[in-house]
Amino acid sequence: MVTGIAQAVFPAAAAGSLITKDGKSVGSTLIGQNFADPKYFWGRPSATSPQPYSGTASGGSNQGPLNPALVDAVKGRIDVLKAADPDNQLPIPADLVMASGSGLDPHISPAAATYQVARVANARKLPSERVAALINAHTQERQWGMFGEARVNVLLLNLALDDTPGK
Repeated sequence: MVTGIAQAVFPAAAAGSLITKDGKSVGSTLIGQNFADPKYFWGRPSATSPQPYSGTASGGSNQGPLNPALVDAVKGRIDVLKAADPDNQLPIPADLVMASGSGLDPHISPAAATYQVARVANARKLPSERVAALINAHTQERQWGMFGEARVNVLLLNLALDDTPGK
């Protein structure tokens, strides 16, 4: 009965908020994906294992701030970001190096997206301004103006990038 009501009132959400492109499902707006190619925006790290963004293993790492394993993981993520864009002098936003509580978060902050503009623009041979404009167009404000924070859905942003013509 609950499923039937959900399908009637919120049909997209009840069906998993799936995104289709060319008739194929490419992901969900509710679950992050592992983007590693420099031409894509990278999402928040996932703490699920053995696979990242696994809905069957949803949950945080339960590692506290003094846990050496967490410290090492964050240092490793920082090293990857710096290696991918060595000229970037912006401060690294926390959501690019720390997993969310569920390990499935599909969103990053506008600051995390902005941090990646130069790398993505260079990899795609696009002007940085065009890439930054896509971030602005895909930034979702706080829900009802008061709940949560502004956020960018990484999958939707990357799909928009794929649809953006070159120079």
